[in-house]
Amino acid sequence: MKHNNIILTKKSKSVKGTVHLTGSKSECNRALIIEALSHGKVKVENISDAADAVTLAEVLSPKSVALSQKGSRLETQDLRLVNIGPAGTAMRFLTAYFTLQDEEVILTGSERMKQRPIGVLVDALRQLGAQIEYVENDGFPPIKLKGSLVQLSNKVSIKGNISSQYITALLLIAARLPFGLELHIEGDLTSRPYVEMTLAMLQSAGIQHTWNDNVISIVKQDFKETSLHVEPDWSAASYWYAIAALADEAELFLPGLTQYSLQGDSVITELMANFGITSQFKDGGVYLQKEPKPLGRKIFDLKECPDLAQTVIVVCAALGHEATFTGLETLKIKETDRVKALQNELAKMGVKLIEKGQVYKLDCSEKFIPEKIFINTYEDHRMAMAFAPLALVIPELEIEDEKVVEKSYPAFWTDLEKVGFDAKVKI
Repeated sequence: MKHNNIILTKKSKSVKGTVHLTGSKSECNRALIIEALSHGKVKVENISDAADAVTLAEVLSPKSVALSQKGSRLETQDLRLVNIGPAGTAMRFLTAYFTLQDEEVILTGSERMKQRPIGVLVDALRQLGAQIEYVENDGFPPIKLKGSLVQLSNKVSIKGNISSQYITALLLIAARLPFGLELHIEGDLTSRPYVEMTLAMLQSAGIQHTWNDNVISIVKQDFKETSLHVEPDWSAASYWYAIAALADEAELFLPGLTQYSLQGDSVITELMANFGITSQFKDGGVYLQKEPKPLGRKIFDLKECPDLAQTVIVVCAALGHEATFTGLETLKIKETDRVKALQNELAKMGVKLIEKGQVYKLDCSEKFIPEKIFINTYEDHRMAMAFAPLALVIPELEIEDEKVVEKSYPAFWTDLEKVGFDAKVKI
């Protein structure tokens, strides 16, 4: 299947305007699972139009269940086949969700999804009593799940430094388990804010928890009738912070964003303050403004916000700021190996991202600004959007596969045009 590229240019180096962001994919996907588990007690407001959220909503829809059971069964087995494509969050959350449903399901995805590990979550669910089999390769999708879990134990241990989505998947179903859940987190917890987001949303839906040291406990309990409102996406906002950082002048307003957000990626306000970007919360949103400021911060620990890594690293590279980064351990099992992808693409402007154990350092000693550059996206939405701000420093920027952004921010290119970027699809 042919994918059209997009060519970005920006004559003026100033950026001004208002950008309305889509709902948070992270919040929305959690809310959709909570809604499904609540049997109608919880309603979701402001559902994101990100492709991953749309995919999950379709899978959870009663109409989708009826349709797939009628027309999409496997020829040799009386099973529901659920293909979530490249939606990683949906894969993790649905793996746990389907263990409680009264049906047998084969859960699969794109070719890249079949390379993304699921074994840690499957092992944890099996400890609880879930019946899950690997269809092709051990430890990876596709998987066959037999629902109506008969709980064998309420205690499970899981490593905290691999993916917070595994932990969230377990927490989301905990209140529906016959004996609840006592979740022991082994070692350091990566992306802690995402786990905190999950627990806060569950609490809004009536589900109480305790968190003592490395143990999170949720007893069996009922959801309450409520609505969960999905905030605008702070991850999407991060690209506008990057644009502001690379512009000569920037005045942007992002409606709907709040200072006290459930989303861990709201830390972008603190990270980008290092590049002279001020954040003023008023009028129901956040105003971004660029002020002259010398670059000082040399070390960025991104353990709790790994989805911001590409954004921050590309900004540093474009500015020739030889910073050091930690907390990137999970980047290699995302939509692509994001470390390798960054290394490949930054090399096109002479910048090296050097890996030494769990520490990464930018070497900008041979940096140059080409007249044109082509950026491969590796089927990763964040590669496209993290590199897009380079159009402010590189005269012509061609980015592979304009539709890749639909995974989390479908209106990204349109929004760029609204503030003065020229975005032409290359046919």
